[in-house]
Amino acid sequence: MKLFVYHTPELTPTHDLPDCAVVIDVLRATTTISTALNAGAEAVQAFSSLEQLLEVSSTWLPEKRLLAGERGGAKVEGCDLGNSPLDCSPELVQGKRLFISTTNGTRALQRVEQSHTVLAAALINRKTIVSYLLEKNPSTVWLLGSGWQGGYSLEDAVCAGAIADLLMQHQDNIEIGNDEVIAARALYTQWQNNLLEMFHKCSHGQRLLGLNCHEDLKYCAQTDFLDILPIQKEPGVLIKG
Repeated sequence: MKLFVYHTPELTPTHDLPDCAVVIDVLRATTTISTALNAGAEAVQAFSSLEQLLEVSSTWLPEKRLLAGERGGAKVEGCDLGNSPLDCSPELVQGKRLFISTTNGTRALQRVEQSHTVLAAALINRKTIVSYLLEKNPSTVWLLGSGWQGGYSLEDAVCAGAIADLLMQHQDNIEIGNDEVIAARALYTQWQNNLLEMFHKCSHGQRLLGLNCHEDLKYCAQTDFLDILPIQKEPGVLIKG
């Protein structure tokens, strides 16, 4: 297994795709996707544009769909939900498809949607992601952070490092594809016992604190909390694996 870390979709190789792409948007898209599927959502369908989300979701019965839209950390007017995992209760999402568009995470999913395998990872489901990678042993793996509007995000890098660290604890022959893997693992080692503190310091964490999302940060900082594998069924559509 050859492992790469890319901090934003824009930093990935232009004319290449991995055997397995692991998309990370800890605050909060991939945490929300994992939570929704764990709570019984039929699927989560991701869109980079709100216009496309509205067009496709309009073909579904209202009682079978939920619209989740977020821009700048805030809920988009006219959508049922924003991007908070805490809103994804079983009572709300059971049996429904979540149509989601966020500032960053859904763009990252779109970048790698033609890869052989696409997974959505966060801290809360790290162990399940790693178990899948160890079982399937794909030849190339990208840990792809979503960043913030094309820029670096500390929390996504730390999550990539958390995945890399657990992988390397269990498999000796992992080949390091770029220096970002080493750096991300070092960041995780630094912050692993203070993840919530890291969220409070990083720029997007501070942005969410300004929107009174304190409980979201606490939830997203949990590690290995859910046994859920969000895996792409068809381009843009993630189901429980």
